[in-house]
Amino acid sequence: MNVFYNREGIGDTLIVMIKDAEHAAYEKRGTVARIYDEKTKETAGFNIFEASRYGAFEGSGPVKLTEALLDKLNGILAENGFDEKLDADLSPKFVVGYVKEKEKHPDSDHLSICQVDTGAETLQIVCGAPNVEAGQKVVVAKTGAVMPNGMIIKDAVLRGVASSGMICSARELGLPNAPQKKGILVLDGQYEVGSEFPLPE
Repeated sequence: MNVFYNREGIGDTLIVMIKDAEHAAYEKRGTVARIYDEKTKETAGFNIFEASRYGAFEGSGPVKLTEALLDKLNGILAENGFDEKLDADLSPKFVVGYVKEKEKHPDSDHLSICQVDTGAETLQIVCGAPNVEAGQKVVVAKTGAVMPNGMIIKDAVLRGVASSGMICSARELGLPNAPQKKGILVLDGQYEVGSEFPLPE
């Protein structure tokens, strides 16, 4: 689940994104619109209009998900007549990972299949960087992460191989003085596997 707010760009609206809806429809109650898939009836997200009525929201992009914000969002939904309860993974989305294994993709000259330890789990990530190798500490954007350019990381299948997350370059992370050449950011030994990697404000 991701939450966005951009008053200048789209007005005083809080956008809650849960999943994609292939056949999108919506229903509105009070100041809240529920977006859902017309065929499956599954909720894809909510638009909360006049958001400043419910609290002070700032910034122009992703809103950090916390327990307090989750409680507030569920309170807003209930106040507007929705029974649905939002649930979210509040763990960090950018973490230090360790590349345990790397093998060549069977259907690509430039892709590698990496097994990456992120502390709590091992993720299979298909990576196109020329400098990725086993034994490296790297920055992993987990599924659900919002990149500085606004892209949301989703589970994918790349040329027939499942991939969960992305191994990031310094440029993709928006780090100052990031090199422009292609290649992931390789971290030094001081970083702890599984710890959060802070992005610049």
